[in-house]
Amino acid sequence: MANIYEVAELAGVSLATVSRVINPGAKVSDKTREKVLAAMRELGYQPNSIAQSLATRSSNSVGVLVSELHGPFFGAMLSAIEQTLKSAGKFVLVAAGHNKEEQEREAIRFLVSRNCDALIVHCERLPDKFLVEHDHNTTPLVVMNRKVRGLNDHCFSLNNELGGYLATKSLLKHKHKRIAYISGPLDWVDAKQRLAGHKRALAEAGVKYDERLLHEGDYHETGGQDALTALFSKEIPFTAVVCANDEMAAGAMAAAHERGLELPRELSIVGFDDAPISRYVYPRLTTIHYPIADMGTMAARWVLKHVYEQEQDVQQVFEPKLVERDSVSVPGR
Repeated sequence: MANIYEVAELAGVSLATVSRVINPGAKVSDKTREKVLAAMRELGYQPNSIAQSLATRSSNSVGVLVSELHGPFFGAMLSAIEQTLKSAGKFVLVAAGHNKEEQEREAIRFLVSRNCDALIVHCERLPDKFLVEHDHNTTPLVVMNRKVRGLNDHCFSLNNELGGYLATKSLLKHKHKRIAYISGPLDWVDAKQRLAGHKRALAEAGVKYDERLLHEGDYHETGGQDALTALFSKEIPFTAVVCANDEMAAGAMAAAHERGLELPRELSIVGFDDAPISRYVYPRLTTIHYPIADMGTMAARWVLKHVYEQEQDVQQVFEPKLVERDSVSVPGR
């Protein structure tokens, strides 16, 4: 069976040139490309990832670190990254950090040990200093849903504060004034930013923020269910609740249904993410659209542009949008 060295010799070009021909998107002249392809046809050569790696000292693989592997949010992100990189002849290795700093560090070490050419990371616990030093000293990386000083041009972020503001604003528009809030873990940057947006909307409307109507959740359905039950146990009246993601909103809806509440007449609920579940719960969930799939695509394009030197258009900052469905109404209507 012919190998890449024989192709390079027959075509009279370097191994790197052969690799550029067999790597989608790589720059090479038409004349050189045809010379290499003719040699491949004559030898019956079929390219493979190992041969490409030998020629370019590249593994043609990109490591992705995520907080969790379950749920629609990370599924959409991973799918977009994989599809974009696959179309360029690259492969994806995935590891989970489970929101623990040591496990995130271990995941980074694992991906680097597999000779990944770049990393795309969505993590909460790793300090900014670690990420900056890693990028400068080891493997280039892209940071999702976070702004890291010293890596500004590597970061892909959503305006989470504006998302929290828009969610609460949608309830204020419908005459709600007693609004509960189920946050994500408040040591996470995005959870703090969304809560800050909630507070800004209340202050702008002249509605006093009531700390008693805040419950810290965990971004899971059960967390939303437990949070709404805990809020009701305080026996402080509220007519609406903002949930910091759609999974918790679905859990809160389940808790409300279990109490026999009619939604949205007796309780309005707003989510965040615009995950697929938001279109199938009852009533359909008003939420904030988080373009995580688009962000994943752009992160992959950044890697193709800056690591593999392919021409790519890249957008790094994204804005949330309110998606109005059926889970919000005027109180009592």
